[in-house]
Amino acid sequence: MRSPVRSARDDASADYVGDGPPTYDAEPTALPPADPDDLDDLMADTVLDGARYGACTLRAVSVRGDSARYRGEPRRDSLLTARFGSGEDALVLVAMATGARATPGAHRAAAEACRWIGRAVGRSHARLVEDIRAARRGELKSGLHRLTDRSLGKLRASAAEQGLPPEEYTAGLRCLLLPADPECRTRVFFGVGPGGLFRLRDGEWQDIEPRVKDAAGEPVVGFGSLPHETPEGDRLTMDLGITTPPSPYEPAPEPPREPFRFRASVARPGDTLLLCSGGLADPLRGEQRLADLLTARWSGSPAPGLAEFLADTQVRVKGYADDRTAAAVWEA
Repeated sequence: MRSPVRSARDDASADYVGDGPPTYDAEPTALPPADPDDLDDLMADTVLDGARYGACTLRAVSVRGDSARYRGEPRRDSLLTARFGSGEDALVLVAMATGARATPGAHRAAAEACRWIGRAVGRSHARLVEDIRAARRGELKSGLHRLTDRSLGKLRASAAEQGLPPEEYTAGLRCLLLPADPECRTRVFFGVGPGGLFRLRDGEWQDIEPRVKDAAGEPVVGFGSLPHETPEGDRLTMDLGITTPPSPYEPAPEPPREPFRFRASVARPGDTLLLCSGGLADPLRGEQRLADLLTARWSGSPAPGLAEFLADTQVRVKGYADDRTAAAVWEA
């Protein structure tokens, strides 16, 4: 996504981009229904967080989408930011999850997925920091794959306990690991499900989401940055999830599971790394003016404050009304 900064600055004060205003109001309209005996189940409209460790500054946000705000539905996206350990041995985890669409417990499944992966990473953080520093790509990928499988397995077990089909109590899960050691610029992404992983480098957005064949096969994505497009110019990944019809003599197979995705890369000074749910990834890929605007706001300057970051990530695009969850990392 090559982004001419000049056109973006024309939209610097706009709260939306595109051919016309979005369908829904810009501000929340209706609150989700509340159960007086289960108030812990409520999800705030917006969650905002940030930190600075080592060579990077983190900003993270999760915002209820325009459609959910209008209909009084809870935010299906969940966000967890956590630091495990202290000093240069600390590890920062950003986890975001999106519950299944049109299911009543979607927000609970997303929150539970974040909690499970948080516990798993927290208990293994010392080993993970060692592997990141030593660039042990294979160990990292296989270990994080196991932690992800266990966390989502607990989600499936929770569905069974509630008497729900597993496809109605599930979530996509995407995570980022940031070591606090200022000498270590390795950034690790892993997870399953839709969303986006982008890098803003030298005024250009690069779509660095791991391809399905890389994610599902051997650990071919290593430390250092691969080209952000194939020789044929492909930048996006599409997994249609089409399975072979079952034999009449065999039980139907389980629905196909999302492939595990992994990428570890070394950041350069001046980079901005963006991990996001589909609610932001889709309009960023689909509306060039949004990419231009974020390029203008995030290039060649220090990380924005929390309020500025919230405003940037809330710039709306007609036709995209889902929850938005994003974590951006600015490299000093």
